[in-house]
Amino acid sequence: MTGTDLTPRVVTLGTAGGPRWWTGENAGKRSGIATAIVVGDSTYLVDAGHGVGRQLMLAGLSVNSLRGIFITHLHSDHTIDLGSLAIFGMFTLKDNQHQIKIMGPGDRGELPPVSARAAVAPPPVFPENPTPGTKAMFTHLMAAYATDLNDRILDALRPSPFDYFVPEDIQIPTSSGYHPNENPTPAMEGFEIYRDENVTVTATLVKHPPIAPAFAFRFDTAHGSVTISGDTAPCENLVRLAADTDLLLHEAIDFDWVQRAYGSAANSTGQASIDHHKKSHTSAAEAVALANRAGAKALALHHLVPGTTPVSVWESAGADFDGRFYVPNDLDVIPFGTDSTDRILEEMATVQ
Repeated sequence: MTGTDLTPRVVTLGTAGGPRWWTGENAGKRSGIATAIVVGDSTYLVDAGHGVGRQLMLAGLSVNSLRGIFITHLHSDHTIDLGSLAIFGMFTLKDNQHQIKIMGPGDRGELPPVSARAAVAPPPVFPENPTPGTKAMFTHLMAAYATDLNDRILDALRPSPFDYFVPEDIQIPTSSGYHPNENPTPAMEGFEIYRDENVTVTATLVKHPPIAPAFAFRFDTAHGSVTISGDTAPCENLVRLAADTDLLLHEAIDFDWVQRAYGSAANSTGQASIDHHKKSHTSAAEAVALANRAGAKALALHHLVPGTTPVSVWESAGADFDGRFYVPNDLDVIPFGTDSTDRILEEMATVQ
């Protein structure tokens, strides 16, 4: 569907979370986390999990349509294909292509605390630059491919990715009291990070230790709003950001799977993994409770961990939600906003 008068909609490009390729009964059915917000002819991408470029293509969303890429946090399952999106995407961009802003967390400034499970503190990688932010990460990714890029720039007269992709670190208001270790999720109101003729994007800090900063984003359009939680434990900042939103996409984890996967491990890594998941993520039932408190009109669970959990596990929480409830597959389309259900049916009939 194309056209400037279409109902704003979300396309769930990838619905699995976690830095791995999931294997098992449902293997291959869920790509890495990535979500497109489509307003008219413009696309806004939240996160760039594995396969995001191919998923955009399968969804009929060209790289040319991208206006902004918004990174919730710098875990690899949310950023792993950012480099490929920029480099492969160069082959589809037009000569008069507008610039595409990439916005995400800045350098946290110091390493996170070491797990209490550690007998000896492990050494960090790249201690000379251990916590690069979004702008530095994108620059390093392009530097790693300098041989390829310069071959194409000099021999085939291709443009540089920096001609089109503009990375930027999100500036957290100094008045928030944010500190990456001492106060990573201060109580706060959302703050504007981006605006154009289609959307206003607001961010807030959410609770995903030990990584910081971690953001949730809200997209407000003329016809409605969608809020994306990012990775987070239950968080009051998210409830405030999502107040009366038309659609909330919230992460969900299967804590029974966490116990099965790591509970029998005798080593410190397994126990530390359980610690991490419990303090950093949200169950499906908790996501429903948060969405009800926020007054969200619709709730979709995504960033599903594990990506192989049967859909019935997630759906079982939906009975307690007050609005429309979704457990989307990859490439599903969810309209949001004013008269979204009726309008999307009318538009589908028109384009067919």
